[in-house]
Amino acid sequence: MRILLVNKFLYQKGGAETYVFKLGEMLTKHGHQVEYFGLENEKNIVGNNAGSYVSDIDFSTGVGKNLKAPFRIIYSGEARKKLKKVLYDFKPDIIHLNNIQFHLTPSIILEANKFRKKTKSDLKIIYTAHDYQLICPSHGLFDTDIRVCEKCLGGNYTHCLRTKCVKGSLMKSFLGMMDAYTWKISKAYSYIDKIICPSHFLKGKLDTQKRFADKTVALHNFIEDKKIETVVKDDYVLEFGHLSRDKGTNTLLAVAKRIPDVRFLFAGYGVAVDDMKDIDNAQYVGFKTGEELVSLISRAKCSIYPSEWYENCPFSVIESQMFRTPVICSRMGGIPELVKDKQTGLLFEAGNADDLEEKLRYFLYTDGIAEEYTENCKDVSFETPETYYSKLIKIYEE
Repeated sequence: MRILLVNKFLYQKGGAETYVFKLGEMLTKHGHQVEYFGLENEKNIVGNNAGSYVSDIDFSTGVGKNLKAPFRIIYSGEARKKLKKVLYDFKPDIIHLNNIQFHLTPSIILEANKFRKKTKSDLKIIYTAHDYQLICPSHGLFDTDIRVCEKCLGGNYTHCLRTKCVKGSLMKSFLGMMDAYTWKISKAYSYIDKIICPSHFLKGKLDTQKRFADKTVALHNFIEDKKIETVVKDDYVLEFGHLSRDKGTNTLLAVAKRIPDVRFLFAGYGVAVDDMKDIDNAQYVGFKTGEELVSLISRAKCSIYPSEWYENCPFSVIESQMFRTPVICSRMGGIPELVKDKQTGLLFEAGNADDLEEKLRYFLYTDGIAEEYTENCKDVSFETPETYYSKLIKIYEE
């Protein structure tokens, strides 16, 4: 098969890019031809033979300073033109969309469908939903105060404007609302053949709208199997990744103050780092990657994932168990799908410091529990590249 992977960023930036690059490697390994389409950037590590990319616009400068931004955020004629060149050069069997909003825009779906009709090809359009953008203008199902919000689920997006949900900006929220209405009215999303949801939770949210309900399939993200057989545990608990209020870091810090005899280590980045300075048993160890991160995770008594928004399929939860470290995590979004409560970890009410403290004390101070959960992690199953491929190829071939 010839597969065109589409994502706005073609260099390493976040979880979506990790997924796209690993997916490309997997498909190439199985003998498929893979090319990529996205924004032009000197940091790009993948591309296409046609050399056709969309010019980048830095939206962080503000739409008021960039006269093209308000229009291009919703619809991009350039993206359609550049994609057309790739489609006729590569002639893909599959176009697999990922993060396309605001830079490439769903207008490229219209071009893909136009190509399909004009060439009378069997091109399939697949979309992996990495967030809630299809049903929420702010992409995360939370409001300006980072509180869970589902007021736009019914398709009335005016709430976004009234509460300035998109980064607290009236202009950005207006554009978010207009973008949502434009592509609700348009037929673009009807041309998508299948929407891959990395969690059953996200699938359930998309299924609340009839236009998506018959297209969704739940398939957890895959991860390379790097299980370790033996572990030597150290005397600390760990949170790693993005350290911020919406990720629940501040709730965890409140618990750290209540249990001064426990060492709390934090690895990653985020604004919550500044809140750790006056907590004696909270230590920030910086941003870690590779073997250094693996060692940090595997030696922890447990990892804690206290997120307070609807997470989709966080790699941190999967990685912890893969490295034989139980996870104490919030009961939010797709997280409970990844942890066996009271076997490989514990679930607590998001944002509830009392509940988190109770669960952490139970894990640390109940004889045999930490050892039992650690042993149970050895048998955790998750999607590997091979199991994911076998399911994905069936979606491609339907």
